[in-house]
Amino acid sequence: MSVRNAILGLLADRPRHGYELRAAFEAIAGGEALWALKPAQVYTTLARLEEGGLVTQDGVDQDGGPEKHIYSLTPAGQAELAEWFASGVPTEHQRDEFFIKLMLSLGNDNANPYRVIQAQRNRLYQELHDATTHRNQADPRVELAQIFLLDKSIMHLEADVRWLDLIEARLDDIRRQPLPRPQPRPRGRPRKKLGIES
Repeated sequence: MSVRNAILGLLADRPRHGYELRAAFEAIAGGEALWALKPAQVYTTLARLEEGGLVTQDGVDQDGGPEKHIYSLTPAGQAELAEWFASGVPTEHQRDEFFIKLMLSLGNDNANPYRVIQAQRNRLYQELHDATTHRNQADPRVELAQIFLLDKSIMHLEADVRWLDLIEARLDDIRRQPLPRPQPRPRGRPRKKLGIES
Protein backbone atom coordinates (compact mmCIF):
# COMPACT_ATOMS: atom_id res chain seq x y z
CA MET A 1 0.00 0.00 0.00
CA SER A 2 1.11 3.51 -0.64
CA VAL A 3 1.81 5.21 2.67
CA ARG A 4 1.76 8.39 0.61
CA ASN A 5 -1.94 7.95 -0.18
CA ALA A 6 -2.75 6.99 3.39
CA ILE A 7 -1.15 10.22 4.61
CA LEU A 8 -3.18 12.21 2.08
CA GLY A 9 -6.33 10.48 3.34
CA LEU A 10 -5.52 11.24 6.97
CA LEU A 11 -4.81 14.89 6.16
CA ALA A 12 -8.13 15.11 4.31
CA ASP A 13 -9.75 14.42 7.69
CA ARG A 14 -7.87 17.31 9.35
CA PRO A 15 -4.42 18.95 9.48
CA ARG A 16 -1.93 16.96 11.56
CA HIS A 17 1.74 16.74 12.47
CA GLY A 18 3.96 13.74 11.73
CA TYR A 19 3.54 11.95 15.06
CA GLU A 20 -0.26 12.25 14.81
CA LEU A 21 -0.18 10.88 11.26
CA ARG A 22 1.87 7.88 12.36
CA ALA A 23 -0.43 7.15 15.31
CA ALA A 24 -3.59 7.57 13.18
CA PHE A 25 -2.21 5.29 10.45
CA GLU A 26 -1.33 2.53 12.91
CA ALA A 27 -4.75 2.81 14.58
CA ILE A 28 -6.53 2.34 11.25
CA ALA A 29 -4.16 -0.46 10.17
CA GLY A 30 -4.93 -2.46 13.32
CA GLY A 31 -2.05 -1.47 15.57
CA GLU A 32 1.71 -1.37 15.50
CA ALA A 33 1.91 -5.19 15.68
CA LEU A 34 0.07 -5.51 12.36
CA TRP A 35 1.61 -2.60 10.47
CA ALA A 36 4.35 -0.54 12.10
CA LEU A 37 5.16 2.70 10.35
CA LYS A 38 8.56 4.18 11.08
CA PRO A 39 8.67 7.92 11.93
CA ALA A 40 11.38 8.45 9.29
CA GLN A 41 9.04 7.07 6.62
CA VAL A 42 6.31 9.51 7.65
CA TYR A 43 8.62 12.53 7.55
CA THR A 44 10.29 11.49 4.28
CA THR A 45 6.86 11.01 2.70
CA LEU A 46 5.67 14.39 4.00
CA ALA A 47 8.75 16.08 2.52
CA ARG A 48 8.07 14.48 -0.88
CA LEU A 49 4.38 15.40 -0.74
CA GLU A 50 5.31 18.98 0.11
CA GLU A 51 7.82 19.10 -2.78
CA GLY A 52 5.10 17.82 -5.09
CA GLY A 53 2.66 20.51 -3.95
CA LEU A 54 0.23 17.99 -2.45
CA VAL A 55 0.57 19.13 1.17
CA THR A 56 1.61 22.36 2.80
CA GLN A 57 2.82 23.34 6.27
CA ASP A 58 0.12 25.27 8.08
CA GLY A 59 2.09 26.20 11.14
CA VAL A 60 3.99 24.90 14.12
CA ASP A 61 2.62 23.39 17.31
CA GLN A 62 4.96 23.58 20.30
CA ASP A 63 2.65 22.33 23.07
CA GLY A 64 5.41 22.53 25.69
CA GLY A 65 7.78 20.28 23.72
CA PRO A 66 9.73 20.35 20.48
CA GLU A 67 8.25 22.08 17.45
CA LYS A 68 5.79 20.00 15.45
CA HIS A 69 5.05 21.10 11.90
CA ILE A 70 1.36 20.90 11.06
CA TYR A 71 0.53 19.74 7.52
CA SER A 72 -2.65 20.11 5.53
CA LEU A 73 -3.87 18.98 2.12
CA THR A 74 -3.65 21.28 -0.91
CA PRO A 75 -6.19 21.22 -3.76
CA ALA A 76 -3.67 19.16 -5.78
CA GLY A 77 -3.44 16.71 -2.86
CA GLN A 78 -7.24 16.47 -2.72
CA ALA A 79 -7.31 15.72 -6.47
CA GLU A 80 -4.67 12.97 -6.11
CA LEU A 81 -6.55 11.47 -3.17
CA ALA A 82 -9.81 11.47 -5.19
CA GLU A 83 -8.00 9.69 -8.03
CA TRP A 84 -6.68 7.06 -5.58
CA PHE A 85 -10.16 6.47 -4.16
CA ALA A 86 -11.54 6.04 -7.70
CA SER A 87 -8.96 3.44 -8.79
CA GLY A 88 -8.38 -0.21 -7.88
CA VAL A 89 -5.40 -1.37 -5.83
CA PRO A 90 -2.91 -3.80 -7.44
CA THR A 91 -2.28 -7.05 -5.60
CA GLU A 92 1.17 -8.42 -4.81
CA HIS A 93 0.37 -12.13 -5.15
CA GLN A 94 3.04 -12.84 -7.76
CA ARG A 95 5.90 -11.26 -5.83
CA ASP A 96 6.28 -14.10 -3.35
CA GLU A 97 9.47 -14.64 -1.33
CA PHE A 98 8.49 -18.22 -0.48
CA PHE A 99 8.11 -19.08 -4.18
CA ILE A 100 11.64 -17.79 -4.87
CA LYS A 101 12.95 -19.81 -1.91
CA LEU A 102 11.21 -22.97 -3.15
CA MET A 103 12.49 -22.55 -6.72
CA LEU A 104 16.05 -22.05 -5.46
CA SER A 105 15.77 -25.11 -3.20
CA LEU A 106 14.96 -27.26 -6.24
CA GLY A 107 18.41 -26.68 -7.67
CA ASN A 108 20.39 -26.65 -4.41
CA ASP A 109 21.94 -29.87 -3.09
CA ASN A 110 21.94 -28.47 0.45
CA ALA A 111 18.18 -27.82 0.51
CA ASN A 112 15.27 -30.22 0.63
CA PRO A 113 12.22 -28.68 -1.09
CA TYR A 114 9.85 -30.91 0.91
CA ARG A 115 11.32 -29.50 4.14
CA VAL A 116 11.11 -25.98 2.73
CA ILE A 117 7.38 -26.56 2.13
CA GLN A 118 6.90 -28.04 5.60
CA ALA A 119 8.68 -25.11 7.24
CA GLN A 120 6.39 -22.71 5.37
CA ARG A 121 3.33 -24.75 6.31
CA ASN A 122 4.35 -24.57 9.99
CA ARG A 123 4.75 -20.81 9.67
CA LEU A 124 1.34 -20.44 8.03
CA TYR A 125 -0.35 -22.52 10.73
CA GLN A 126 1.22 -20.31 13.41
CA GLU A 127 0.08 -17.15 11.61
CA LEU A 128 -3.38 -18.66 11.16
CA HIS A 129 -3.58 -19.46 14.87
CA ASP A 130 -2.44 -15.94 15.81
CA ALA A 131 -4.88 -14.23 13.42
CA THR A 132 -7.79 -16.41 14.54
CA THR A 133 -7.01 -15.74 18.21
CA HIS A 134 -6.79 -12.00 17.55
CA ARG A 135 -10.05 -12.09 15.57
CA ASN A 136 -11.89 -14.01 18.32
CA GLN A 137 -10.75 -11.50 20.95
CA ALA A 138 -11.95 -8.49 18.96
CA ASP A 139 -15.15 -6.80 20.09
CA PRO A 140 -17.60 -6.63 17.13
CA ARG A 141 -19.38 -3.64 18.73
CA VAL A 142 -16.35 -1.38 18.26
CA GLU A 143 -13.85 -3.34 16.09
CA LEU A 144 -15.96 -4.70 13.25
CA ALA A 145 -13.74 -3.22 10.52
CA GLN A 146 -10.66 -4.86 12.11
CA ILE A 147 -12.54 -8.16 12.31
CA PHE A 148 -13.20 -8.00 8.57
CA LEU A 149 -9.50 -7.26 7.94
CA LEU A 150 -8.53 -10.25 10.08
CA ASP A 151 -11.08 -12.39 8.21
CA LYS A 152 -9.34 -11.43 4.97
CA SER A 153 -5.95 -12.39 6.42
CA ILE A 154 -7.33 -15.72 7.64
CA MET A 155 -8.82 -16.51 4.21
CA HIS A 156 -5.51 -15.69 2.49
CA LEU A 157 -3.60 -17.89 4.94
CA GLU A 158 -6.03 -20.77 4.39
CA ALA A 159 -5.60 -20.38 0.62
CA ASP A 160 -1.80 -20.39 1.03
CA VAL A 161 -2.00 -23.67 2.99
CA ARG A 162 -4.11 -25.23 0.19
CA TRP A 163 -1.61 -23.94 -2.39
CA LEU A 164 1.26 -25.60 -0.48
CA ASP A 165 -0.67 -28.89 -0.53
CA LEU A 166 -1.06 -28.55 -4.29
CA ILE A 167 2.64 -27.75 -4.82
CA GLU A 168 3.74 -30.61 -2.57
CA ALA A 169 1.54 -33.10 -4.46
CA ARG A 170 3.17 -32.08 -7.77
CA LEU A 171 6.70 -31.37 -6.54
CA ASP A 172 8.25 -34.38 -8.28
CA ASP A 173 6.72 -33.22 -11.59
CA ILE A 174 8.16 -29.74 -11.03
CA ARG A 175 11.60 -31.17 -10.21
CA ARG A 176 11.69 -33.01 -13.53
CA GLN A 177 11.35 -29.73 -15.40
CA PRO A 178 14.31 -27.42 -15.97
CA LEU A 179 14.57 -24.35 -13.76
CA PRO A 180 13.73 -21.12 -15.60
CA ARG A 181 16.81 -19.51 -17.10
CA PRO A 182 17.30 -16.03 -18.51
CA GLN A 183 17.20 -15.66 -22.27
CA PRO A 184 20.69 -15.24 -23.73
CA ARG A 185 21.40 -11.74 -24.97
CA PRO A 186 23.79 -10.94 -27.77
CA ARG A 187 26.95 -9.19 -26.64
CA GLY A 188 28.19 -5.89 -27.94
CA ARG A 189 26.42 -3.08 -29.67
CA PRO A 190 23.38 -3.76 -31.79
CA ARG A 191 24.08 -3.76 -35.50
CA LYS A 192 23.19 -0.65 -37.40
CA LYS A 193 20.35 -1.06 -39.80
CA LEU A 194 21.32 -0.40 -43.37
CA GLY A 195 19.22 2.30 -44.94
CA ILE A 196 17.64 1.66 -48.31
CA GLU A 197 18.53 4.35 -50.77
CA SER A 198 16.05 5.28 -53.45
